[in-house]
Amino acid sequence: TNTMFTGIIEGFGTISAIRSAGQGKRLAIEADFALDQTKIGDSLCVSGACLTAVKIDGKHFEVDISPETLQTTTFGKAKVGERINLERALRLSDRLDGHLVSGHIDGIGHIRQRETLSNAIIITVDVAETLAKYMIKKGSVAVDGISLTINTSDVGSFSVSIIPHTAKLTTIGIKSIGDSVNIENDMIGKYVERFMTGRPQRSKAQVEKQPAIDMAYLLKTGFIE
Repeated sequence: TNTMFTGIIEGFGTISAIRSAGQGKRLAIEADFALDQTKIGDSLCVSGACLTAVKIDGKHFEVDISPETLQTTTFGKAKVGERINLERALRLSDRLDGHLVSGHIDGIGHIRQRETLSNAIIITVDVAETLAKYMIKKGSVAVDGISLTINTSDVGSFSVSIIPHTAKLTTIGIKSIGDSVNIENDMIGKYVERFMTGRPQRSKAQVEKQPAIDMAYLLKTGFIE
């Protein structure tokens, strides 16, 4: 899918029902705001995950969640009554106030610490090293679909500063220590890695045959002096 989001949450929703759908699940969600101009087949970012509306009636809509998505997101443990973040897909005419978010979750993080600093809440999130490697200070990350700036990053964690406005209008304000969150890393870091290492679909022999793009290679080819 080419659907994109901004990470600027439009409002809350509440999971009203969860039903089995084969090995997946169907979630019924009640949005807190009018879903005008949203129709069946449209994509919504639901706490960070890009999901397709399969039924819609006023503020009520339903989405199907695949077995793979259940394994890689917090929806595997979703509960009726749970509050979620909602954002409809970015339109070409929209301003991009956050950063480009694809809605493809890279993994799950767990809130380790919450502390108040002046008028902000500093939240530390533990993540796998495979996720942390893409995170840099002042870089972007989407936490439950919320576009946030990274304060600090380490091998297995990162921290973000939450202003009162964000805490009030998104679920990050009601998350507690130990709660799990969906993580999507900034696309730029993933694209850079793909460019530097070669496309994943290439065979190992093809990748090894291709010269490494490093300082020596750039000097040799005249890209830098």
